[in-house]
Amino acid sequence: MTPPATPAHGQTGPGAADAPAVFVCRPLFTLRKRADFLRAASALRQGTAGFMLQARQRAEAEAPADMIRVGFTCSKKLGNAVARNRAKRRLREIARLVLARKGLPGWDYVLVGRPNATATRDFTDLLADLDRALVQIHARRKDIVT
Repeated sequence: MTPPATPAHGQTGPGAADAPAVFVCRPLFTLRKRADFLRAASALRQGTAGFMLQARQRAEAEAPADMIRVGFTCSKKLGNAVARNRAKRRLREIARLVLARKGLPGWDYVLVGRPNATATRDFTDLLADLDRALVQIHARRKDIVT
Protein backbone atom coordinates (compact mmCIF):
# COMPACT_ATOMS: atom_id res chain seq x y z
CA MET A 1 0.00 0.00 0.00
CA THR A 2 1.44 3.35 -0.99
CA PRO A 3 0.77 6.56 0.93
CA PRO A 4 -1.35 9.24 -0.74
CA ALA A 5 0.53 11.83 -2.75
CA THR A 6 0.95 15.22 -1.12
CA PRO A 7 0.09 18.30 -3.11
CA ALA A 8 3.08 20.17 -4.51
CA HIS A 9 1.79 23.59 -3.40
CA GLY A 10 1.26 22.87 0.33
CA GLN A 11 -1.73 22.02 2.46
CA THR A 12 -5.21 22.00 1.03
CA GLY A 13 -8.62 21.72 2.56
CA PRO A 14 -10.34 23.35 5.51
CA GLY A 15 -8.01 25.07 7.95
CA ALA A 16 -5.04 25.07 5.56
CA ALA A 17 -4.50 28.81 5.99
CA ASP A 18 -4.75 28.69 9.80
CA ALA A 19 -1.78 28.69 12.12
CA PRO A 20 -0.20 25.29 12.82
CA ALA A 21 -1.71 23.23 15.62
CA VAL A 22 1.71 22.82 17.22
CA PHE A 23 2.78 25.46 19.75
CA VAL A 24 6.00 26.91 18.35
CA CYS A 25 8.23 28.41 21.01
CA ARG A 26 11.76 28.59 22.35
CA PRO A 27 13.10 25.04 22.62
CA LEU A 28 13.66 23.44 25.99
CA PHE A 29 16.57 21.08 26.45
CA THR A 30 16.40 18.24 28.97
CA LEU A 31 18.92 17.88 31.76
CA ARG A 32 20.44 14.41 31.68
CA LYS A 33 23.55 14.45 33.87
CA ARG A 34 23.36 13.93 37.60
CA ALA A 35 25.82 16.76 38.20
CA ASP A 36 23.42 19.23 36.58
CA PHE A 37 20.60 18.07 38.86
CA LEU A 38 22.85 18.39 41.92
CA ARG A 39 23.92 21.93 40.97
CA ALA A 40 20.27 22.93 40.54
CA ALA A 41 19.36 21.37 43.89
CA SER A 42 21.94 23.51 45.68
CA ALA A 43 20.70 26.77 44.10
CA LEU A 44 17.39 28.65 44.35
CA ARG A 45 14.20 26.79 45.33
CA GLN A 46 10.56 27.67 45.36
CA GLY A 47 7.93 25.32 46.70
CA THR A 48 4.37 25.24 45.43
CA ALA A 49 1.38 23.12 46.25
CA GLY A 50 1.92 20.88 43.22
CA PHE A 51 5.72 20.61 42.93
CA MET A 52 9.02 22.18 43.89
CA LEU A 53 10.97 24.32 41.43
CA GLN A 54 14.76 24.39 41.65
CA ALA A 55 16.54 26.92 39.46
CA ARG A 56 20.01 28.22 38.82
CA GLN A 57 21.69 30.56 36.41
CA ARG A 58 24.47 28.77 34.58
CA ALA A 59 27.99 30.13 34.37
CA GLU A 60 29.06 31.36 30.94
CA ALA A 61 31.60 28.53 30.63
CA GLU A 62 28.82 25.93 30.73
CA ALA A 63 26.24 25.11 28.05
CA PRO A 64 25.33 27.81 25.51
CA ALA A 65 23.86 30.88 27.17
CA ASP A 66 20.81 31.00 24.93
CA MET A 67 19.48 27.59 26.04
CA ILE A 68 16.83 26.90 28.65
CA ARG A 69 17.41 23.50 30.22
CA VAL A 70 14.83 21.66 32.30
CA GLY A 71 14.84 18.44 34.32
CA PHE A 72 12.14 16.42 36.05
CA THR A 73 12.36 14.33 39.20
CA CYS A 74 9.69 12.08 40.66
CA SER A 75 10.83 9.75 43.43
CA LYS A 76 9.23 6.55 44.62
CA LYS A 77 7.45 8.58 47.30
CA LEU A 78 4.95 9.50 44.57
CA GLY A 79 3.90 5.88 44.14
CA ASN A 80 4.43 3.13 41.62
CA ALA A 81 5.82 3.60 38.10
CA VAL A 82 2.41 4.46 36.68
CA ALA A 83 1.91 7.30 39.19
CA ARG A 84 5.46 8.61 38.72
CA ASN A 85 5.14 8.61 34.93
CA ARG A 86 1.80 10.41 35.10
CA ALA A 87 3.32 13.07 37.35
CA LYS A 88 6.31 13.49 35.01
CA ARG A 89 4.04 13.82 31.97
CA ARG A 90 2.13 16.61 33.71
CA LEU A 91 5.37 18.36 34.73
CA ARG A 92 6.72 18.11 31.17
CA GLU A 93 3.56 19.67 29.80
CA ILE A 94 3.51 22.63 32.20
CA ALA A 95 7.21 23.19 31.48
CA ARG A 96 6.50 23.17 27.75
CA LEU A 97 3.67 25.68 28.14
CA VAL A 98 5.18 28.03 30.73
CA LEU A 99 8.98 27.77 30.70
CA ALA A 100 9.17 28.20 26.95
CA ARG A 101 7.56 31.64 27.34
CA LYS A 102 8.70 32.81 30.78
CA GLY A 103 11.92 30.94 31.42
CA LEU A 104 15.17 32.84 31.07
CA PRO A 105 17.89 31.73 28.66
CA GLY A 106 21.01 30.56 30.47
CA TRP A 107 19.04 29.00 33.33
CA ASP A 108 18.51 25.41 34.46
CA TYR A 109 15.16 24.46 35.99
CA VAL A 110 14.28 21.23 37.79
CA LEU A 111 10.67 20.39 38.63
CA VAL A 112 10.34 17.94 41.52
CA GLY A 113 7.03 16.12 41.90
CA ARG A 114 5.21 16.04 45.24
CA PRO A 115 3.39 13.01 46.65
CA ASN A 116 -0.42 13.22 46.48
CA ALA A 117 -0.25 16.55 44.67
CA THR A 118 1.45 16.56 41.27
CA ALA A 119 -0.67 13.84 39.68
CA THR A 120 -3.96 14.91 41.25
CA ARG A 121 -3.82 18.73 41.30
CA ASP A 122 -5.93 20.58 38.75
CA PHE A 123 -3.87 21.30 35.63
CA THR A 124 -4.69 25.01 35.57
CA ASP A 125 -3.52 25.26 39.17
CA LEU A 126 -0.22 23.61 38.21
CA LEU A 127 0.23 26.19 35.43
CA ALA A 128 -0.48 29.02 37.87
CA ASP A 129 1.94 27.47 40.40
CA LEU A 130 4.76 27.47 37.86
CA ASP A 131 3.99 31.06 36.82
CA ARG A 132 4.17 32.23 40.45
CA ALA A 133 7.28 30.19 41.22
CA LEU A 134 9.14 31.64 38.23
CA VAL A 135 8.26 35.20 39.22
CA GLN A 136 9.50 34.58 42.78
CA ILE A 137 12.70 32.81 41.67
CA HIS A 138 13.63 35.51 39.18
CA ALA A 139 12.84 38.28 41.65
CA ARG A 140 15.37 36.74 44.09
CA ARG A 141 18.08 36.01 41.55
CA LYS A 142 20.07 39.27 41.85
CA ASP A 143 22.53 38.00 39.25
CA ILE A 144 23.42 34.86 41.19
CA VAL A 145 25.67 32.57 39.18
CA THR A 146 26.30 29.14 40.71
